[in-house]
Amino acid sequence: MLMLPVLTQATTPSVPNLDMYLPLVLLFVLALGFAVLSVLLGPLVGPSRANKAKLAAYECGIEPSPQPVVGGGRMPVAYYITAMLFILFDIEMVFLYPFAVSADALGMFGLVEIVLFIATVGFAYAYVWRRGGLDWN
Repeated sequence: MLMLPVLTQATTPSVPNLDMYLPLVLLFVLALGFAVLSVLLGPLVGPSRANKAKLAAYECGIEPSPQPVVGGGRMPVAYYITAMLFILFDIEMVFLYPFAVSADALGMFGLVEIVLFIATVGFAYAYVWRRGGLDWN
Protein backbone atom coordinates (compact mmCIF):
# COMPACT_ATOMS: atom_id res chain seq x y z
CA MET A 1 0.00 0.00 0.00
CA LEU A 2 1.32 3.43 -0.97
CA MET A 3 1.19 6.05 1.79
CA LEU A 4 1.20 9.71 0.86
CA PRO A 5 2.29 12.38 3.33
CA VAL A 6 -0.54 14.31 4.87
CA LEU A 7 -0.15 18.08 4.72
CA THR A 8 -1.69 19.72 7.73
CA GLN A 9 -0.65 23.31 6.98
CA ALA A 10 -0.44 25.15 3.72
CA THR A 11 3.16 25.10 2.59
CA THR A 12 4.61 28.36 1.35
CA PRO A 13 7.96 28.76 -0.28
CA SER A 14 10.52 29.99 2.24
CA VAL A 15 11.51 33.60 1.72
CA PRO A 16 15.08 34.39 2.77
CA ASN A 17 15.46 36.95 5.52
CA LEU A 18 16.93 39.96 3.75
CA ASP A 19 16.81 42.26 6.79
CA MET A 20 20.41 41.43 7.68
CA TYR A 21 21.59 42.89 4.35
CA LEU A 22 19.93 46.26 4.94
CA PRO A 23 22.95 47.88 6.70
CA LEU A 24 25.24 46.76 3.86
CA VAL A 25 22.91 48.16 1.20
CA LEU A 26 22.60 51.42 3.14
CA LEU A 27 26.40 51.64 3.38
CA PHE A 28 26.75 51.19 -0.40
CA VAL A 29 24.05 53.80 -1.05
CA LEU A 30 25.77 56.21 1.36
CA ALA A 31 29.18 55.64 -0.28
CA LEU A 32 27.75 56.09 -3.77
CA GLY A 33 25.90 59.23 -2.71
CA PHE A 34 29.06 60.68 -1.13
CA ALA A 35 31.12 59.94 -4.25
CA VAL A 36 28.56 61.48 -6.63
CA LEU A 37 28.05 64.49 -4.36
CA SER A 38 31.81 65.08 -4.08
CA VAL A 39 32.31 64.93 -7.83
CA LEU A 40 29.39 67.24 -8.57
CA LEU A 41 30.01 69.80 -5.83
CA GLY A 42 33.81 69.98 -6.18
CA PRO A 43 33.91 72.34 -9.16
CA LEU A 44 31.07 74.46 -7.76
CA VAL A 45 32.47 74.99 -4.27
CA GLY A 46 36.23 74.86 -4.86
CA PRO A 47 38.39 77.78 -6.03
CA SER A 48 38.85 78.14 -9.75
CA ARG A 49 41.81 80.40 -10.29
CA ALA A 50 43.39 78.74 -13.30
CA ASN A 51 46.65 80.08 -14.64
CA LYS A 52 49.27 78.90 -17.11
CA ALA A 53 51.31 76.99 -14.49
CA LYS A 54 48.29 75.09 -13.17
CA LEU A 55 47.14 74.10 -16.64
CA ALA A 56 50.59 72.87 -17.74
CA ALA A 57 51.58 69.19 -17.63
CA TYR A 58 53.45 68.14 -14.49
CA GLU A 59 56.49 65.93 -15.05
CA CYS A 60 58.10 65.10 -11.71
CA GLY A 61 58.86 68.70 -10.82
CA ILE A 62 60.88 69.51 -13.95
CA GLU A 63 59.82 71.72 -16.79
CA PRO A 64 58.15 69.70 -19.54
CA SER A 65 59.98 69.77 -22.82
CA PRO A 66 58.42 69.55 -26.25
CA GLN A 67 61.21 67.20 -27.36
CA PRO A 68 61.42 63.57 -26.23
CA VAL A 69 63.92 62.66 -23.56
CA VAL A 70 67.44 61.30 -24.15
CA GLY A 71 68.40 58.60 -26.59
CA GLY A 72 67.02 59.83 -29.89
CA GLY A 73 63.42 60.08 -28.76
CA ARG A 74 63.31 56.89 -26.70
CA MET A 75 62.40 56.83 -23.03
CA PRO A 76 64.78 54.94 -20.73
CA VAL A 77 63.37 51.50 -20.02
CA ALA A 78 65.05 51.26 -16.60
CA TYR A 79 62.36 53.42 -15.05
CA TYR A 80 59.57 51.12 -16.22
CA ILE A 81 61.43 47.95 -15.23
CA THR A 82 62.03 49.31 -11.73
CA ALA A 83 58.38 50.31 -11.41
CA MET A 84 57.15 46.91 -12.57
CA LEU A 85 59.50 45.11 -10.18
CA PHE A 86 58.27 47.26 -7.32
CA ILE A 87 54.66 46.47 -8.15
CA LEU A 88 55.44 42.77 -8.53
CA PHE A 89 57.21 42.39 -5.19
CA ASP A 90 54.81 44.74 -3.42
CA ILE A 91 51.78 42.71 -4.50
CA GLU A 92 53.50 39.46 -3.56
CA MET A 93 54.18 40.76 -0.07
CA VAL A 94 50.49 41.62 0.35
CA PHE A 95 49.83 37.88 0.32
CA LEU A 96 51.70 37.62 3.63
CA TYR A 97 48.97 39.51 5.52
CA PRO A 98 46.34 36.74 5.44
CA PHE A 99 48.96 34.31 6.73
CA ALA A 100 49.87 36.65 9.59
CA VAL A 101 46.23 36.91 10.58
CA SER A 102 45.51 33.18 10.57
CA ALA A 103 48.92 31.70 11.35
CA ASP A 104 47.66 29.80 14.42
CA ALA A 105 44.74 28.25 12.56
CA LEU A 106 46.87 27.07 9.64
CA GLY A 107 49.39 25.20 11.76
CA MET A 108 52.26 23.32 10.14
CA PHE A 109 50.62 23.33 6.70
CA GLY A 110 50.53 27.13 6.72
CA LEU A 111 54.15 27.33 7.86
CA VAL A 112 55.33 25.07 5.05
CA GLU A 113 53.29 26.97 2.46
CA ILE A 114 54.54 30.39 3.58
CA VAL A 115 58.15 29.17 3.61
CA LEU A 116 57.70 27.93 0.02
CA PHE A 117 56.11 31.25 -0.94
CA ILE A 118 58.94 33.30 0.61
CA ALA A 119 61.52 31.02 -1.02
CA THR A 120 59.89 31.56 -4.42
CA VAL A 121 59.85 35.33 -3.94
CA GLY A 122 63.45 35.18 -2.68
CA PHE A 123 64.60 33.24 -5.75
CA ALA A 124 62.86 35.74 -8.04
CA TYR A 125 64.49 38.63 -6.17
CA ALA A 126 67.93 36.98 -6.40
CA TYR A 127 67.41 36.36 -10.12
CA VAL A 128 66.48 39.98 -10.78
CA TRP A 129 69.39 41.20 -8.67
CA ARG A 130 71.85 38.86 -10.42
CA ARG A 131 70.64 39.93 -13.89
CA GLY A 132 71.19 43.60 -12.98
CA GLY A 133 67.53 44.57 -12.91
CA LEU A 134 68.04 46.62 -9.75
CA ASP A 135 71.08 48.57 -11.04
CA TRP A 136 70.27 52.10 -12.11
CA ASN A 137 72.66 53.08 -14.93
